[in-house]
Amino acid sequence: MTAEGLKSLEEELKTLKSNDRPAVIRAISEAREHGDLSENAEYHAARERQSFIEGRIKELEDIISRADVIDVSKLSGDTVRFGATVTLADEDTDEEMTYQIVGVHEADLKAGRVSISSPIARALIGKGVGDTVEVKAPGGSKFYEVISIAFT
Repeated sequence: MTAEGLKSLEEELKTLKSNDRPAVIRAISEAREHGDLSENAEYHAARERQSFIEGRIKELEDIISRADVIDVSKLSGDTVRFGATVTLADEDTDEEMTYQIVGVHEADLKAGRVSISSPIARALIGKGVGDTVEVKAPGGSKFYEVISIAFT
């Protein structure tokens, strides 16, 4: 994963531990004060939320402890690989799009970050500027031309 991706996961973990966990504990405590727990919807909702938070904390701690961080700023080259920011042109519409190839846990399509295991990233790996790639997606094959490759 990238250093930026690791930082994002660490921030989420910190928020869960310092804000969300204490808040759900307070909510459980308040719900207990309302009496009979068997019919207390607030209590059950708070316990469910607590279960989610604790599960996510364990998941994040595991991911962070096993993370292999790659400093993208030290990479270079003229072929697409992990960490590359690639500008593509759709061969049908000439629409340009830019994606950074990142780890599975930091992918966010809206932010232009695609997982290394996604169909588009797998098609791009090893390609250079000017190459045409075929991306096999659920909606059918799409063809893109690699316009630029950067490591920033």
